[in-house]
Amino acid sequence: MNDTLHTDVLICGGGPCGLMMALELGRRGIRTVLVDAKAGTAFNPQANATQARTMEHFRRLGFANEVRAMGLPGDHPTDIAYFTRFHGHELARLRLPTAKEAVEAIERMSGSWSAAELPHRISQKYVEAALLKQVEAHPSVDVRFQHHMSAFEETTNGIVAQVSDKAHAKQLQIQAQYLFAADGARSPVRHTLGISWEGETGKRRAFMGGKMFAVYFRCPAFYERLQHDRAWMYVAVNAERRALLATVDGQGEFALHAAIHEDEDAETWDFDKAKTVIAQAMGETLPVDILSAGTWLAGHALYAQRFQRGRVFLGGDAAHLFTPTGGLGYNTAVEDAINLAWKLAHVIQGHAHARLLDSYEEERKPLAMRNTGYARHFADSVGLFVATPLLEAQGPQAEAERARASEHLNAHVRMEFNIPGITLGGRYDGSSAIVSDGSTPPPDSANTYVPTACPGGRPPHAWLAKGDSLYDHFGQEWTLLVLGPDEQPVTEWTQQAQKLGVSLKVLRLNAQDLLTAYEAPLVLIRPDHIVAWRGQASAAVQPVWDQLLGFSPA
Repeated sequence: MNDTLHTDVLICGGGPCGLMMALELGRRGIRTVLVDAKAGTAFNPQANATQARTMEHFRRLGFANEVRAMGLPGDHPTDIAYFTRFHGHELARLRLPTAKEAVEAIERMSGSWSAAELPHRISQKYVEAALLKQVEAHPSVDVRFQHHMSAFEETTNGIVAQVSDKAHAKQLQIQAQYLFAADGARSPVRHTLGISWEGETGKRRAFMGGKMFAVYFRCPAFYERLQHDRAWMYVAVNAERRALLATVDGQGEFALHAAIHEDEDAETWDFDKAKTVIAQAMGETLPVDILSAGTWLAGHALYAQRFQRGRVFLGGDAAHLFTPTGGLGYNTAVEDAINLAWKLAHVIQGHAHARLLDSYEEERKPLAMRNTGYARHFADSVGLFVATPLLEAQGPQAEAERARASEHLNAHVRMEFNIPGITLGGRYDGSSAIVSDGSTPPPDSANTYVPTACPGGRPPHAWLAKGDSLYDHFGQEWTLLVLGPDEQPVTEWTQQAQKLGVSLKVLRLNAQDLLTAYEAPLVLIRPDHIVAWRGQASAAVQPVWDQLLGFSPA
């Protein structure tokens, strides 16, 4: 007979989305089992950019500094630069602060970059290792790599899953209240549920549309031969081979993603061919040590028809599939987990009605539609640009052609990589887990973020002192922000929270600038740092809690 494990939440998939879910549940003491068929966290670099909002969540959880110290050396440039070839003509560049500079720079920034953290350029392989370390500190979480979930069914009381323990060649049954599927783009769970994709796929572009060739390699000589300032990402724009090169460790490890032409069969390419492709992008042949190589498909802007069915939830690539322009896929995936975890915990612990879980799809599917749309727009901007042989020629016409490319690419790089509006401005308007006050948020814009406390979005940020973020003072769960010089009565708020078993921190701040920014003396912040409600002390409290926790319909 199969061994049987009993748990509250079963997570299928040990990438950033699954690990973040395990971390958020673990720190709340929720019994959790995570299974993944892989031997461990990622070997290949995969995603390479952690956006500001994700870094703010890492800060909320106490390990943002640890992540910022990983990946590139602290003084390594994080520029994005475009060339005909990496050792050819430089066409465009966006200069960005190093990891060390980012910590100090963010405290001087305002407006669109009013934030607790700046983005960090780091390979997903390092992020996964950091997340796993955090997860393993929580005894209620059982992480099982080399475990493959082969089947599951929903019963009256929960989920029953069949799992193969590959390391010990035995079968295991896991019974859980809920299943969170972060099992990748081909998601067996999504297929089992019969949930189809919506959106756009199969779009062909000269770059970032169609088959791509990925190579992970070492080449310390790259820096010895580089005649330009160092960058984090190098993009080759020429008529022979379009490619991007992401710096992995700043010491000589790189990830190359190159376009494959329609008449090429990359499935037959070996490591020698990989070296040829690298040389085409670089503009010369350098000694290279190939670590891995393979193909993947760009041109997706997809999202699942449903994000939930019964007790099963989809997250990450199982719920939305990006062409990775803008670095939005992994960051959107992480926030899926952050959004759902506190809701699952509240329901499991009896602090909320199961109706609250319906707000996951209400909130995250529109965000997936929005973010995949932005990524598609960025892919069109760079991938449909025509790179002609004239870019690498000599003479006045060639100079004019490079000037044309420079104008387009300088505009593009700022459009794709300076995106506070996308990463900080995501909203949950219309959600049943938000109490609207009738106000209208600022227009959604990729490159501009207007801080607003309109319920449904990220709370406006402020620095209270050097290195002291407003967010650092929010509670571990709910926060009631009490602003202004008057002593606002909050007894009913704390009594109702205690009655419901909800952890509520009352944060009183006599700061006129915050009262002006939040436009109300009382503001309720959700556990995922979203403004849930704002208003006056005279407001009825119980209806607010009842709606936010699913006890009454919105």
